Amino acid sequence: MNAPIKPGSKQERDALRQNMAATGCTAEDVAVEMRTRYRMRPREAWRHARGWTLQETADRITQASTQHPGEAVAADASLVGKWEKWPGPSARRPSIAVLFAMASAYGCRPCDLLDLDDRQHLPDADLRAFTSAPPKSPPAAVVTAPSAATPTGPDLVRLAADESATWAQWAEASNCGDIAIEQLMAETRSLADDYLTSDPLLLFNLTRRLRDRTFALLEGHQYPRQSADLYMVAGYLCGLLAWMSSDLGQLREADTQGRTAWLCAELAGHDTLRAWVLSTRSKVAFWDGRLREAIAYARRGATCHPTGTVAVLLACQEADAWSRLGAYDEAMDALARAQDARDSVVDSDDIGGLFACQPARQENYAAAVHLRVGEPAQALRAADNALGLLTVQPVRAYGTEAQIHISKAAAHLATGESEGALEALAPVLSLPPDNRLAPVTQRLYELVCDPGQARAVGSGLRGAIEAFCLDSAPRHLALSPGGGVA
Repeated sequence: MNAPIKPGSKQERDALRQNMAATGCTAEDVAVEMRTRYRMRPREAWRHARGWTLQETADRITQASTQHPGEAVAADASLVGKWEKWPGPSARRPSIAVLFAMASAYGCRPCDLLDLDDRQHLPDADLRAFTSAPPKSPPAAVVTAPSAATPTGPDLVRLAADESATWAQWAEASNCGDIAIEQLMAETRSLADDYLTSDPLLLFNLTRRLRDRTFALLEGHQYPRQSADLYMVAGYLCGLLAWMSSDLGQLREADTQGRTAWLCAELAGHDTLRAWVLSTRSKVAFWDGRLREAIAYARRGATCHPTGTVAVLLACQEADAWSRLGAYDEAMDALARAQDARDSVVDSDDIGGLFACQPARQENYAAAVHLRVGEPAQALRAADNALGLLTVQPVRAYGTEAQIHISKAAAHLATGESEGALEALAPVLSLPPDNRLAPVTQRLYELVCDPGQARAVGSGLRGAIEAFCLDSAPRHLALSPGGGVA
């Protein structure tokens, strides 16, 4: 006895398609029936009306798109599935180019692939491009070989004008307006601000989502100046992800984000973004032990002639790397250049927050540099200055504040004042585990491992530091399923 056919199964869909074709129904009729009978999204219904698998559809979309220069689409089965489910969860909005290529493959109009839900989630400019497009044809003019049906005389001239007008309608359309870009920048600023005081993993995920939104817009069509602005936003977001990744102890992934951020900065042609990306790459190289690279990135960033406070941070980072190399004169020269850059700051920072160098952050670097070159008194003075400056800042970055306290503790240990070191470290050791970032844990380990300071660190403090570092955000991430960030 044959098993009953499961409703909505491939077997039932194939039977429906064959029966409708036998009665003279068109592919459009079948697609409509698929939608109503099985509650499918329109793009999925058209695929089943043709009887294609996801991969077969991806191949046909890719092939159809190659017929129209400038609109090539690289599709795969996974993308087709996401395009079909949009605007549902875990889906992906198909771009104009995708929808035209899909329509060409299915032999329908682009607007046939949209329902009311789709239209309500599409920008107005995209809708205009779809509704004005000729049936079964992408918006670009297609040159065909002469034939008996080719118009001649005035009809040929009129056709050429219509083709140009159709292309102009497409070229004029944009999937992203100026207000949308302004909103992306505002959200980027908020993320950069919030990261200084909030859960780093939560902010990492939010930044990643905003980056994906920006990437999706770049895959569509917009004016060149809007593309440049979107690349700028994408560059800042990848720069934030690079900084966050290194704070979570994922230096290889941070380097990858940094390279993508640099590509975006180049495509945007934005000098200040270039400088911030190079600052981020300098930071990653420093914590990875590539000190000469850190210096090179910092110096290169300074040549971009950026606005805002990034020049201050770049000079501080250079001084930091020189001090770890034991180069006293070079470190002091870089600190002096940091102060000169501070005195020359006129414009505000584009982003702010993590991508700003407030005076307390500058003094934090100075304290660490003085420690490494053997000047604990100057280090203690810089640390106290930094803590005083933090009290007048609107936002107190817990990571920067922790490093200032560590510098202060190290200065006390260097002068034999163990009680002062314990007092300075108390706020650090009370940080919640989620806020214990890699630069903080690494600097604490330096206290324990430095031969000049290790003797002054008692066994109780040593144990507290080791327990602190084991119960930290990088450690939790390393032990979590997957063990990394994307």
